[in-house]
Amino acid sequence: MLTIQKVRDLLEKKGAVLLAHNYQRPEVQDAADFVGDSLELSLKATELNTKLVVFAGVDFMAEQVAILNPEKVVLQPEPLAKCPMAAMLTPNIVKKFREKYPEAPIVVYVNSLAEVKALSDYVVTSANAVELVSKLDANTVVFGPDRNLAEYVAEKTGKEVIPLPDFGHCPVHLAITREDVEKAKLEHPNARILVHPECSREVRAMADYIGSTSQMLRAARELGGHEYIVATETGLLYRFSKLGVVAYPASPYAVCTDMKKITLEKVARSILEGREVIRIDPRVSERAREAVKRTFEVLGVEAPWQRS
Repeated sequence: MLTIQKVRDLLEKKGAVLLAHNYQRPEVQDAADFVGDSLELSLKATELNTKLVVFAGVDFMAEQVAILNPEKVVLQPEPLAKCPMAAMLTPNIVKKFREKYPEAPIVVYVNSLAEVKALSDYVVTSANAVELVSKLDANTVVFGPDRNLAEYVAEKTGKEVIPLPDFGHCPVHLAITREDVEKAKLEHPNARILVHPECSREVRAMADYIGSTSQMLRAARELGGHEYIVATETGLLYRFSKLGVVAYPASPYAVCTDMKKITLEKVARSILEGREVIRIDPRVSERAREAVKRTFEVLGVEAPWQRS
């Protein structure tokens, strides 16, 4: 039987690190060197003295690590683990919106593929999207691929935020309904409600706090509550349990099957065989990295990979 310790031994033998997203299976999280959200892990990789990174997450996440760490070899244990939302925004769609709104900056969510990031002006996370857009010298912004996050940014900034494309969404978050949250609240009346901004407006309206996965974890420590209803992918509940916080899913069906495709066995095979290397055209990678750099500049933060 493959154990977490055996995976750790393989990583040590190969001089590799394992990064796992918050939505991964518990045993994959436990085997990882670091667990977090996608950009957080990409930035962490820039600080690590290793040439081999194994990333347990969906396609755009592994690409993001490779974009910010061009000198490292990045492996994705399961190449079929893809993000449906990221696939909704193609380079051609970006080009069409650029032509239609030539004066509007194009801001793309980190949940986008490399070629899309390369065509954008800025790359944001759910944690910094509002701040970035609020600081842009533009009243109209094109934002994609998540229409719910675009809507949330518009609500918080008062700017016109045009969704790119009109139908972009995360199927997991969109499946969490107001009825789901009401039912969870009825069952746990003392629990505070934490909601990811990819959820619908009516679900966001019920929130005590709205934020990214990492922000939700921080909020659970800072808000002082003992129980939380969490409106995001159920994998995050394992992180809450590690904090000693009681958390309930807004919907037990909020499961990203693509995230769950990655197993310890696939991680071990990836380490042993060195297969499933993330390969991005260097020109695409450079343009995508520049978009991330511009985002940091607007936010007044030095890009981590440029620090001496």
